[in-house]
Amino acid sequence: MVGKNRRFALADTAQQVVGGFLLAGPFVVTEEVWVLARSMSTVQGLLTFVIVLAIGYGTLYKADNRDPDREVDIAGVPARFVSLILVSYFSVFILALAFDAPGTFLADIAQGDPGAVDVLGMTLSTAVLGVTLKATSVGAVFSVIGAATADTLF
Repeated sequence: MVGKNRRFALADTAQQVVGGFLLAGPFVVTEEVWVLARSMSTVQGLLTFVIVLAIGYGTLYKADNRDPDREVDIAGVPARFVSLILVSYFSVFILALAFDAPGTFLADIAQGDPGAVDVLGMTLSTAVLGVTLKATSVGAVFSVIGAATADTLF
């Protein structure tokens, strides 16, 4: 069995959140990330997702002395890993929305989308959502490093 201090707990998620938000911030407000996301294809977006998974898994289980088979799992996937990926993506996405990054960097896309809808002063557009998800994935490449490092070190 895993020792008490190695079991996944809420404190581990809190550490992941701190690390994830710490490294996500600069990438959310960098225009270059949004320019890259605009030009990325869906396949490139999915490849970025796979990179995030690989970095997260490698950092948690290959760079540290953890055995994923000895951890609590969710549908066969270690809960620590599920938490890491969720934190990595949601920290970027939440900051992007909080800072209005899509509204700032993608306003022209929303204005050109005939299906865009205004809700509570925000323009919702599927085209903007697609680019935002790709930008989130780019930011998550760095966020996962911060989240996994914080989880591993503390």
